[in-house]
Amino acid sequence: QVQLVESGGGLVQAGGSLRLSCEASGLSFRFDAMGWFRQAPGKEREFVAAINWSGTSTVYADSVLGRFTISRDNPKNTMYLQMNSLKDEDTAVYYCVATPGSEISTAWSWDGMAYWGKGTLVTVSS
Repeated sequence: QVQLVESGGGLVQAGGSLRLSCEASGLSFRFDAMGWFRQAPGKEREFVAAINWSGTSTVYADSVLGRFTISRDNPKNTMYLQMNSLKDEDTAVYYCVATPGSEISTAWSWDGMAYWGKGTLVTVSS
């Protein structure tokens, strides 16, 4: 059974940093592309970032480019999202996703993923 478990969310002041983690089990982690989506209160879920299976290629939504960094540690079956210079509009539930294959794109859709985590809440206060 595949499980993606996010952690690291919490309350942070605007301008601060947080690092989210996503631990995967039950899948061939090192062969899957992975990424993050988020859903802010009252808004649609949106793509945040993605990383290919080897960690050599990444893509980001324009809204987080230059502030967020996605990475992965395959031996630990864990993916990370380092979030710096956080803004009020980054407040959301952040979800980890995984999908077989090597293709990553900012056009990823939530429904097109193969596996989803349950999310971790990030709240940015000003």
